[in-house]
Amino acid sequence: MFSVSVLLVSGGTIAAVATWDVASSVKPGVHLAHLADTPGSTVAPAADVAAISGGVDLLLTGTDTRSGQGGAFATGAGLAESSGAGNNDVTLLLHISKNHQNVSVISFPRDLMIPVPACPQSDGSTASASSRVMLNATLARGGLSCVVLTIEKLTGVQIPFAAQISFDGVTAMSNAIGGVTVCVASPIDDLYTNPPLHLAAGQQSIVGDMALSFLRSRHGVGDGSDLGRISNQQVFMAALARKVETGGVLGNPVMLYSLAKAATDNMVLSDTLTNPTAQVQIALALKDTGLANMVFLQYPAVADPQDVNRVIPQKEGAAVVNAALAADQPIQLSGAPGRAAVLDKSTPAAPNPTPTSLSTPVPGKTVPATTPTPVQAATPGPGGAVLPTTVTGQTAAQQTCSKGN
Repeated sequence: MFSVSVLLVSGGTIAAVATWDVASSVKPGVHLAHLADTPGSTVAPAADVAAISGGVDLLLTGTDTRSGQGGAFATGAGLAESSGAGNNDVTLLLHISKNHQNVSVISFPRDLMIPVPACPQSDGSTASASSRVMLNATLARGGLSCVVLTIEKLTGVQIPFAAQISFDGVTAMSNAIGGVTVCVASPIDDLYTNPPLHLAAGQQSIVGDMALSFLRSRHGVGDGSDLGRISNQQVFMAALARKVETGGVLGNPVMLYSLAKAATDNMVLSDTLTNPTAQVQIALALKDTGLANMVFLQYPAVADPQDVNRVIPQKEGAAVVNAALAADQPIQLSGAPGRAAVLDKSTPAAPNPTPTSLSTPVPGKTVPATTPTPVQAATPGPGGAVLPTTVTGQTAAQQTCSKGN
């Protein structure tokens, strides 16, 4: 969505035409409600094409709805899986630091059981607050605004910007960027995605519907859990970030225009993002961040004692993440990539500690009883907040590979 920024500032006829075309295709935005007690910057009017002042918190959610997706999803059986608003099976929080030198991309497990605040409804009513709701039910509970409110309550940070994308949108964005090359450590086979996913070991270029299947795959990667799927998505996102920075994407007006069009045509945006200049300002904040300063991490979670198929926030690790966001500190990982990712042995690897075993169960699988490793919440220093080794993830600079199960 934010690739339009370079297009708009590049000058010339293409930029002028693209600006008008992208702006004219933006649909009405969703007004976000916020918790009164969450700190955060307010949204300044988008006045000029310059990097946004201060930090940015933006939520991106992916819906699994089959409604309007066509193809195999148009059948009765397909629609029965998820329709209407759908479930937010992907929930990401993008945090850009106030000095624009660090970026954190936090993935929240869909099976996370957490309190949910009261959520306004489209008819003017309000869905009551609840002390225990699965995160991926919040989109259907109250739309994009309810997902934002829930993550605000969980993290304590106000989120001024939000966007929602569907299956078709993911396919369109992948096509617009020309696909992404990912490393596959061992063959991946998943008959539950549509289309079915079959990838041999090695470097694989994935695009369109195949990219969608790769991002949706759970049964084919890692241990078959949603947490494994998160780390598989991080492999893709890191590879995408490297392509954007080093593959000529930022210098290709035609590709940037295609990305901007694909985003505005296929995303539901908050009303704070419908102004193209606001998109420009946010994009320019990412211009000089650098791959090593872009961190992808999974929000800390452990087994839910009430349900073997669910997870709850891991208190100590979550406290460190939340404090880092509130203090606008860079995040440093001390753990390893997640369950479906390994470091690429064919490329020089940055120092990384040995993975720490997590106790979160895999739905449908028996997990041996383990004694949780005590978590040391490191004291944030000048270099940022060092996360416990139990928090998995990677930087965009790290070369990682997805692994089949």
